Amino acid sequence: MDEKKKPAQQTYKVSISKNALQNIDEITGYIAFIKQQPYNAIKAGDALFEMCETIGRNPLAYKECKEIPTKSKMYRSAYCLSWHIVFRIKESNVLILGIIHHSGRPSKIKKLRVIK
Repeated sequence: MDEKKKPAQQTYKVSISKNALQNIDEITGYIAFIKQQPYNAIKAGDALFEMCETIGRNPLAYKECKEIPTKSKMYRSAYCLSWHIVFRIKESNVLILGIIHHSGRPSKIKKLRVIK
């Protein structure tokens, strides 16, 4: 009856910035109205929000964002479908900064650093 206790996993509070919400709105709007694929827009939006939740479970599992290097490696990015999800880890909080298409310019990612 020797049960080994597992260490408690740190939980992170996930917040999505206004910029990231606007990015999701633009992505889904483009797919639904410009591409005329409303079902795919719903699937893409759901996948992006699901990935944001997944990031919150273990944000340290994702690579450091190479466009925003820091000593503390607080800026990281995850990939979902064709988009980079850039986020910042600060203490036990994760802030989703923005969502950028993989073909986007690196300068767009660097601008995400100033989002609060």
